[in-house]
Amino acid sequence: MSRSLAVVQQWFQAVVTHPGGVEGGVESEAAQALIRLTRGDLEAVVRRSRNLTAAERIGIYANAYYARLLECVGECFPVLKGAVGEEVFSGFAFEYLQRYPSRSYTLDRLGENFPRFLEETRPGPEDGGPPPGEVGWPDFLIDLASLEWTLAKVFDGPGTEGQTLLTPEALQAFPAERFAGARLVPVPCLRLVVSRYPVNAYFTAVRQVEEGEEIPIPDPAPEYTAITRREFVVRRYSLSFPQHALLAALQSGATVAEALAAAAAVSDLDDDALATALHEWFRVFTAEGFFQAIE
Repeated sequence: MSRSLAVVQQWFQAVVTHPGGVEGGVESEAAQALIRLTRGDLEAVVRRSRNLTAAERIGIYANAYYARLLECVGECFPVLKGAVGEEVFSGFAFEYLQRYPSRSYTLDRLGENFPRFLEETRPGPEDGGPPPGEVGWPDFLIDLASLEWTLAKVFDGPGTEGQTLLTPEALQAFPAERFAGARLVPVPCLRLVVSRYPVNAYFTAVRQVEEGEEIPIPDPAPEYTAITRREFVVRRYSLSFPQHALLAALQSGATVAEALAAAAAVSDLDDDALATALHEWFRVFTAEGFFQAIE
C-alpha cells in the first residue's frame, strides 16, 4: 500500500514519542489512526536491516528521544537534581514523562507539571514519608522544584526591560490624600513564592558552594520569596511574612489601605514601628522595580 510521506512521518512521530515504547506506540490510537498495523507488521513500513529488526531500528530513535527528554528535565531542575543525586532524579524524571509525556512543540513546557507530579507521588508514612499533615523531606523536593520552575518562567517570560517603572520619587510625589485608595500595578514578571522549607536560601547556598562541599537539606521553616527580572537578570528577594502579605494583596488588586491592613494583621510590630517599616518597604520595593505604576 502506498502511503504519503506526511502520513509516515506523523506515524513515526506517534510511535517514537509514545511513553510506552515502540510496542505501545505502534498500538496507540494516534498511530493506528494513521497506519493500522498489528505488532508483527512493522516491516510493512520500516524495513529491517542486516542486523536489526524493524522494531529495533525504530527503538534506536525512541531511546534517543527519551534520553534527550530526561536530560532536558534535569536541565530544568539542576539544583534539585544535585540534591537527590543523578540516579534518583533520573527515576523521578522517567516516571514523570510516563505520567506527563511531552505534548508541546517546544521543550519550554516540558517541566511545567514536575512539581505537581512530585506532589501527586508524595510518599506516605509506609514509604518513608512523614505522617499526614506533617511537613517532611518530600515537601523540600516539591518546594525546590516549584522555585526552580518559577525562576525558569521568569527568565523566559516578559521582563521590565524597556519599560517605564514607578520610581521612589514618583511614589513620594503621589498625593498623600489619594494614597490609601490607590492601587500599585506590579510588573508582569513579579512572582511571590511561599515554601515550607527555606529553598531560596538553599538555592543560594548551592550556587555559592565550593567544589567538593556538600550543602545539607535544611530543616523545615516557612519562607517567603519575591522573584522578578530586571536588566535581563532574574533577582530573588527574601521577604518577611508581613512583606509577603503586603505584596500579595497588592498583586491581587487590593488598594494600598487594604494591603496595609493585610500586613498589619500578621505583623507583631507596634503601630509606630510598623509605619516606619512600611515606609521603608515601599521605598525598597519601588527602587527594585516591583511596580509599573500607581493608579
